[in-house]
Amino acid sequence: MCLADLEYDYINPYDSASRINKVVLPEFIAHGALCLLFLFSGHWVMFLLSIPYAYYNARLYTRRQHLVDVTEIFNHLNWEKKQRLVKLVYLVLLLFLCIFWMIWSVLEDHDYYD
Repeated sequence: MCLADLEYDYINPYDSASRINKVVLPEFIAHGALCLLFLFSGHWVMFLLSIPYAYYNARLYTRRQHLVDVTEIFNHLNWEKKQRLVKLVYLVLLLFLCIFWMIWSVLEDHDYYD
């Protein structure tokens, strides 16, 4: 949303970059914790599906490309919008798979006790 506001000049670049940069590290930490949760709980398929995103985040962090630069934000605006949209679609797909497997396991346990 910040990128769309920036594109239509509703917000200045400094505010947009600071808002985006505030949520980048918590996003990385939350996804890393989710990967570890999948690994330790034995959900191998979900762990393997979440590894590429964790690798991409780690690669961005080690290359110091994870933060949005205020001075270059207009040059990279279309790339940032596409990148964030792909991340959103990937995370929504993982969410639906988690919900599906949760419902599947509840129904499977319910059939076992009948």
